[in-house]
Amino acid sequence: MPAFCIALPVLPGKAEALREFGKTVDNPRRQEFEASERRLGIPKEAWFLQSTPQGDLALIYLEAREPEKSLGEFMASQDRFDRWFKDQVKEITGVDLNQPPAGPLPEQIISYGY
Repeated sequence: MPAFCIALPVLPGKAEALREFGKTVDNPRRQEFEASERRLGIPKEAWFLQSTPQGDLALIYLEAREPEKSLGEFMASQDRFDRWFKDQVKEITGVDLNQPPAGPLPEQIISYGY
C-alpha cells in the first residue's frame, strides 16, 4: 500500500497542544477518528513530534490505496469531526488543511518492506 509522509511546522509554544490533541484524538475521540480514517480509505496513520534547532515539526505518516485522493477528500470534507480536526491542526501548525498545500506533495525517495 502506498505510503505518504508530511512535515508540518508546529507553531512556537504549541508542542504541548499537539501532544494534547493527539491524546484527545486517541481517546475520547478515537471512534470518530477511526470512522474518518475508514471513510477516507486510510488504514494506517502515525504522528511524531520532532524537535529541531529551527523549531518543532509534526511528522504525519499514513498509508492509503490512493493517498492523494484521500487527502483531497479530507480537505473537502465538511464532516463535523473532520472540521474540528482541521481547526485543531490550524491552531497548532498554522496550516489550513481546507486548502491544497502550496507546492508539490512530499516526494518519496526510498521505501523498504512495502
